[in-house]
Formats: sequence, structure tokens, C-alpha cells
Amino acid sequence: MTFAAGSLRARVMPRSSAISNIALISGGVLLLAASAQIAIPVPGSPVPVTGQTLGVLLIGTSYGSGIGLATFAIYLLAGIAGAPVFAGASFGIEKITGATGGYLIGMLITTYVLGLLANRRFDQKFLTALPSMLLGNLIIFSCGIIWLHHFTGKDWTWTINAGLTPFIVGEILKIAIAGTSLPILWRLVNAKKQ
Repeated sequence: MTFAAGSLRARVMPRSSAISNIALISGGVLLLAASAQIAIPVPGSPVPVTGQTLGVLLIGTSYGSGIGLATFAIYLLAGIAGAPVFAGASFGIEKITGATGGYLIGMLITTYVLGLLANRRFDQKFLTALPSMLLGNLIIFSCGIIWLHHFTGKDWTWTINAGLTPFIVGEILKIAIAGTSLPILWRLVNAKKQ
């Protein structure tokens, strides 16, 4: 497998093999599964606060579009197949077709979009990394609340209050972590490569 070479992964590992890509994807799936277990229920909402979006931002950006997308797709397939990788050690197709399915599909799209931006070096500077992470969150929450609204049949006020408002502060923190850590990592990697 070969993927575009603009990502942090491509810079650190310029010669990838099937074995190295499988190792990265496996590690990414484990990171996503572990971050999904950091789950805090939101009263009145079927959507918990999780660490999963931070994992998506980091994996999509640092892996690039190809491996990032493959990682999240395999994560979803593992959960559908019965691995307890979703929030609360849950699994099954109903997680994709249920109330939280839109968020999961949004995360899949986000890994690809952030990977494309990383392939164009948007993750190397604070000025472009932070807006990239914001875009990733907009994709996740747009897909999530549209699906939540459709799935529950509740009005938009309830949907926003249950599917967006409780997450804003945490997502700002995750955007700040991902949007500042990646440019710092790039500086360290570039300094060592010189």
C-alpha cells in the first residue's frame, strides 16, 4: 500500500510497507477504542462525551488521508463485528444505525478530510492547524446532529441541546490540543531530520 507523502507519518516513515501500515492502523484502532472508553453520559442525551474526537483529529491529521480513512473504517468494522470498541465497551451495527451513528460517520469523513489537509501541510503551522481541527469538528457535529434529529424525530432545539451544546467546551479543548501539538511535533521532526 502506498499513500500520499505529506503527512507526519510519511515524514517519519518515508518508506512504508504493508507491515508498517498494518501496525499503524492497528495502533490507531486501539487508540480510538481506548479514547471511546473515556465516556461521560450527558443527562437527557443518547450521545456521551468521549475522548474519541481527539483521537480522530490526531489520527486523521498525522496519518494522512489514506491510512487515516482505513484506520477509522477498520475501527467501525471491528465494532460492527462485535469488538467492544465503541463508547461504554459497546458494539454492533445499531451503533452505526442508532442515535450516535451520524457522529461515527462524521468521524469517518473527518479522518479523510483532515488527512487531505495534512497531505497539503495544513497541520504544520498553528495558523492552519487550528482551523483544520475546527473544520473536522464541524463535519463530525454536522453529521451527528442531522442524524440525531432525523433518528429521534425531536425538534431542532432539543437536538442542539442534546447533541451539540454539552460538547462545545470539551471540543474547544480537543481542538486546542490537536491544533497545537501537531505543529510542535512537526518542528521536532523537522529539526531531527536536518
